[in-house]
Amino acid sequence: MLSTDGTTISTVSAGPRLDRLPISGFHKRVLWLIGAGMFLDSFDIYLAGGVLGALAKTGWSTMHLNAAFLSSTFVGMLIGAFTAGVLGDAKGRKFTYQFNLAVFGLASIAGAFAPNMTWLIVCRFFMGLGLGAEIVVGYGSVGEFMPPAVRGKWSAYLSLITNSALFFSTFLGYLIIPTIGWRAMFAIVGIGAMIVWIIRKKMPESPRWLESKGRYDEAEAILRAAEEESARRAPLPPIADAPRTVTKKTTLLELFAPAQLRRMFVSIIVQVSINMVIYGFIVWVPTFLMKQGIGMASSLGYSTLMSLGGPAGALVGVLIADRIGRKNGLIAVSALAAVIGWLYGHSTGVETATLLGFLLFTLTYLMVALGIATYIPELFATENRMRANGIAGCAGRITGIFAPQLVVVMYATGGVKDVLSMIIGALVVMAVVLAVFGIETNRRSLEDIAPSPDTGEALATSSLSHESQR
Repeated sequence: MLSTDGTTISTVSAGPRLDRLPISGFHKRVLWLIGAGMFLDSFDIYLAGGVLGALAKTGWSTMHLNAAFLSSTFVGMLIGAFTAGVLGDAKGRKFTYQFNLAVFGLASIAGAFAPNMTWLIVCRFFMGLGLGAEIVVGYGSVGEFMPPAVRGKWSAYLSLITNSALFFSTFLGYLIIPTIGWRAMFAIVGIGAMIVWIIRKKMPESPRWLESKGRYDEAEAILRAAEEESARRAPLPPIADAPRTVTKKTTLLELFAPAQLRRMFVSIIVQVSINMVIYGFIVWVPTFLMKQGIGMASSLGYSTLMSLGGPAGALVGVLIADRIGRKNGLIAVSALAAVIGWLYGHSTGVETATLLGFLLFTLTYLMVALGIATYIPELFATENRMRANGIAGCAGRITGIFAPQLVVVMYATGGVKDVLSMIIGALVVMAVVLAVFGIETNRRSLEDIAPSPDTGEALATSSLSHESQR
């Protein structure tokens, strides 16, 4: 129907109808269809270490070409993250994650047949486009289907699926690269992506996005199917009263208007800080251990033990995300990670360092589950969610490009302690910014969290008082 100012007001009520649904097969299918692409995305990113080692050892590549391979990956992911944000809000979640899955799947298959390293680098750039896009759309989409009481838990499940790829990529690389060769790794990802692409054609579009675009009949059909499936288990509760969704056009610049600037700032800081820890410490652990005099085999063994903290952190996120909240949880975890980082820098025995390293890995990927997978997408309205997630993701990718350079400088001047001082500083900044500017999103409808363009951050202020009354 039309409002007095001529805008279209929806009567579909996608948000309240989705929020009242108990978890059913509908939600599980959504998780696994998104998760399958995210798993392959992460698998493709992590296979680089084993593949580049084999290429250099056989003389097919050089250190300089390997560096170009990594750079092309990051540049592609940077562009892909931004593009996915724009496409996700304009063309839809389903269109965008099918498009980017096809891009990195076909590019991976092409990489398996690359005649030389130059062509492999070109293919890797296109893989990067799809890889960067998948992360933005995957984490941004899953929360739009889940009820508020368990949204954090299911977003953390997606993070767990994604981060488990590190083990599988490393293990399969160990088995396949020495026997079959590095090309098989790209072939596995490419073929897997095409299979998921076919299966994911059955993935429903987000009813929230369809409603925001005025495509009410399509939204209604998906909602009715989900309601019928859920109602087979138990009668559905009544639909809660909520403001009607207004169909309107938005622009990228609105994210930097007063109504949303605060949220955009928080999102960027969270992405930058977490990526600073990952690319300023996590990926450097084997190097740090070898620099401290530990042999290569031992350092890789200790690093592997620490890396188990990745899925452990995501699993902890599943258990606590909806209990402690996102804002409060991130503040507490970042403060604890800063303390563990300081202790790691002052540890003397390798056993102690391994234990502290495992804890730091766990806390880092717990922050990924709470912050990147859950909190950032929750802060924005449906019509801007992917663009905001994409811009914040770009900030994280830029951090991933420049953090290693900072590590080299800091390590040269003061060793591991100076590097960890930089990491601790990033964690402290995130905790302070969240404490001052963050809002709590836990167990609240996405429509309730969304900023109001008319009242600026009045909603954020009211949400703070709302939390204090609970």
